[in-house]
Amino acid sequence: MRSDDGEIKNNHLPVHVAIIMDGNGRWAKRKGLPRTQGHLEGVKRVEEIVETARRLGIHVLTLYTFSTENWSRPKGEISLLMNTLSTVLKRKLPMLKKHNIKFQTIGRQDRIPQAVLKTIARVADETKNNTGLIVNLAFDYGARTEIIDAVKRIAREVKADQLRVDGITEKTMDEALYTKDLPDPDLLIRTSGEQRISNFLLWQLSYAEFYFTDKLWPDFDGDEFKKAIETYQSRERRYGGV
Repeated sequence: MRSDDGEIKNNHLPVHVAIIMDGNGRWAKRKGLPRTQGHLEGVKRVEEIVETARRLGIHVLTLYTFSTENWSRPKGEISLLMNTLSTVLKRKLPMLKKHNIKFQTIGRQDRIPQAVLKTIARVADETKNNTGLIVNLAFDYGARTEIIDAVKRIAREVKADQLRVDGITEKTMDEALYTKDLPDPDLLIRTSGEQRISNFLLWQLSYAEFYFTDKLWPDFDGDEFKKAIETYQSRERRYGGV
């Protein structure tokens, strides 16, 4: 990593950065290693990117950690991912407290093992009053599922006469989503060369800037993150205007 942040404009930082962390398996395959080793190496990059985002002054970092589609992967790989998350959260809790980082998750929880849920709940509770960087894990997350859940919530309010149909607005939808307490992402980063959003934050990414890199996630370090931020800062966001 570079020793300074001299090329980053502090007055034009994205408030919310979302990342699709792709390429762990391909990284491992290229090195003749099992896929599980790629995931373990990917954890190291998460730790580095969280620290880089904190130092830069990013307010929210949303990481696409486990999608609703990932349940189709081999059971052994899923078990490793679940256990790794639980272990890393326990180990990193003191660091989160020390650096005033708030931890939270978005997504469904009915399929996540109870032991993992217990750890997630504990770390979220013990950091809920922190006011620095928000690390938001999208875990058992799918944007279509999120939108369906939001529509159901709105429909229940209409049925209960708590909301009129003609009173439904974009704000109504915003407040029904898992991300209701977060600003929309300003920047989406996807690693590994793929150029799609893979059922991630479909509503929230409406006006985000996209940054695609060929780097596989285990090779995406702090310097690469800064390059993405610098690219974002070089763009003009017009939100449909002239």
